[in-house]
Amino acid sequence: MTKKQKKALTAILESAILVILITILNVKNIYISFILYMIPYYIVGHDILKKAWKGICNKQVFDECFLMTVATIGAICLGDFKEGVAVMLFYQIGEFFQSYAVGKSRKNITELMDIRPDYANIQQADGTIETVDPDEVEIGSVIVVKPGEKVPIDGIIIEGKTTLNTSALTGESLPRSVKENDEIISGCINMSGLIKVKTTKEFGESTVSKILDLVENASSKKSKSEAFISKFAKVYTPAVCYSALALAVLPSLFFLIFKGEMTFGTWIYRALTFLVISCPCALVISIPLTFFAGIGGASHAGILIKGSNYLETLADSRYVVFDKTGTMTKGTFEVTEIHSENISKEELLKLTAYVETYSSHPISLSIQKAYDQKIDQNKVSDIKEIAGHGVTGNIGGKEVSAGNYKLMQQLQLDVSPVLTAGTIVYVVVDHQYAGYIVISDMIKPTAKQAITALKTVGIKQTIMLTGDNQLVGESVAKTLGIDQVYTELLPADKVEKVETLLGQCTKNERLAFVGDGINDAPVLTRSDIGIAMGALGSDAAIEAADVVLMDDDPLSIVKAIKISKKCMHIVYENIYFAIGIKMICLLLGALGLANMWVAIFADVGVMVIAVLNAIRALNTRRL
Repeated sequence: MTKKQKKALTAILESAILVILITILNVKNIYISFILYMIPYYIVGHDILKKAWKGICNKQVFDECFLMTVATIGAICLGDFKEGVAVMLFYQIGEFFQSYAVGKSRKNITELMDIRPDYANIQQADGTIETVDPDEVEIGSVIVVKPGEKVPIDGIIIEGKTTLNTSALTGESLPRSVKENDEIISGCINMSGLIKVKTTKEFGESTVSKILDLVENASSKKSKSEAFISKFAKVYTPAVCYSALALAVLPSLFFLIFKGEMTFGTWIYRALTFLVISCPCALVISIPLTFFAGIGGASHAGILIKGSNYLETLADSRYVVFDKTGTMTKGTFEVTEIHSENISKEELLKLTAYVETYSSHPISLSIQKAYDQKIDQNKVSDIKEIAGHGVTGNIGGKEVSAGNYKLMQQLQLDVSPVLTAGTIVYVVVDHQYAGYIVISDMIKPTAKQAITALKTVGIKQTIMLTGDNQLVGESVAKTLGIDQVYTELLPADKVEKVETLLGQCTKNERLAFVGDGINDAPVLTRSDIGIAMGALGSDAAIEAADVVLMDDDPLSIVKAIKISKKCMHIVYENIYFAIGIKMICLLLGALGLANMWVAIFADVGVMVIAVLNAIRALNTRRL
């Protein structure tokens, strides 16, 4: 609890105790009673009176402080001292609950802000370590990160190995192991070993800096609901003030002129009750708070949403379009099948790994990784790379060739093309066809589960766009259960296809595109809402996307939609509840069927209930 909250709570308790004591004393003298009640009134309401006066001086009259001041002072002037104090007391109780709710939702943001490093340890040329502000570290500097310290700037590990706690960025508690030559991003916590990192970015361009900037500015992008409430309050508040004035004066004049009755006190009391009931606090406070809590809860789960407008759009998404590589697949190649003829599979893989040993192509690296044994370079000679075809060489006295089907045709071998999803590496040993190896981009473990789950959260159709050939694209789509797939697309073709799909959406339907945030930046920007996958360290993802998923997990898309739907459900609950109760109580107040206690419930009670309901948007763990 903050110092300000403690002070407010103390004032509320002191005022409440004094009101109870004065009520028990039951003082009959009206002047003494007035003086006694003014003490708790001042204790609990002096800051509201001060704000109301400042608003009048600044020509910004019509706000909740003005309404509370007029209503309570009016009640006191009519002799209803206890009710006047009670209105101010319960209003402050509502404000306290609101402050508590905002504080709780800000806690998630504050936890995220803790990823900002306070310092960086630079290794000087003579080996000494100098501690400096992260802003002072230049690209190419060597920084030392000790166990327990935050990684201050993005870079590459040049010495040491360790495990990283990435929970502040991804929401995932499982530590990540890193070693020499691995990329490392700022904001993670070094858990075990000392590492030396060569920086690849300045602090202002690092992952942690961009994330902090994104979250800090998220509240500036208002949703349609928030914008409506802001406009509504600006018109609504003066309207009810003038209506209350008319309620106080017109009926009184009517009874005075036509019946000769003095009823000013009755109608002024009704007008004051009307004022208290009409206060738009519940809407003005709870709606932005709901969005703020939703964004805070999402950030705690590793889902960064750039504004409440995107949260609202996400809830209306009915079509989800996916990129393939790096989004639904890992973007890393692995050997998935080995088919051999006349030699063993082990021998085929060994010879292929040897002939590919000098190549840094991802296909070659995946074969060497699958072999996973030390290669004796003395056995490798006469390596020749045939551009667009493959590679040949002498491996321990054997002539080995490995490449695509074009290489088989060039070698004039009668080999039937292999029709299967993946990249096929054909292998020839001593001019005889020896078999083939299938290398595939591995599907993410949760991708199929995510596609199934999307159907349960209201997604009508899932579509995949890929630059891969038809066989590979259709195979992945079928495995995952994706409804439609478009293959062999260039980046410009993807934008054109998304344009077509957007034309199929109805007025209230939105299309979300999920990509890796680098080569898909144009499509992320063009779609109704762009969701970046695998955003750790990707500048393009954070810049182009509206929603950034920090854990690279397709299931997070489902969670993001669930959070947005829950948030919007709470928003509409609060709108209908607050307006409904107020309209009923306003009518009762105007007819004289509601007293100041009903007004207190219609204002403070409704606000407290709406605020407490808004806090539910913070809880994202069970979604």
